[in-house]
Amino acid sequence: MSTSVRVLEPEGMIDSVGGNQLRREVADLLDAGIETILLDFQNITFMDSSGLGAMVATLQAVRAKGATLYLCSLNDQLKIILEMTKMDKIFTILPDRAAFDLAIES
Repeated sequence: MSTSVRVLEPEGMIDSVGGNQLRREVADLLDAGIETILLDFQNITFMDSSGLGAMVATLQAVRAKGATLYLCSLNDQLKIILEMTKMDKIFTILPDRAAFDLAIES
């Protein structure tokens, strides 16, 4: 894996607290020059509307730096929220880490 690629594995809930923490972690990676970020959500149990807002702000920050953000391993609740808000069309969502590895190799 390239040094310009990082994987974050948040845990628990993406709510106002978890969302802000995730935004700070991604901002730190962007400041360090990371160009590709994968958010592996295999350990996320729940996301609310403030968490979704944090995700959108995170994506905007990533794009502003010319970097790329991927999401993978979404549970059913996360998939439903993203589909209902049409955010599944905005984020690059992959089924799992193996699909991410293939995506960045090509």
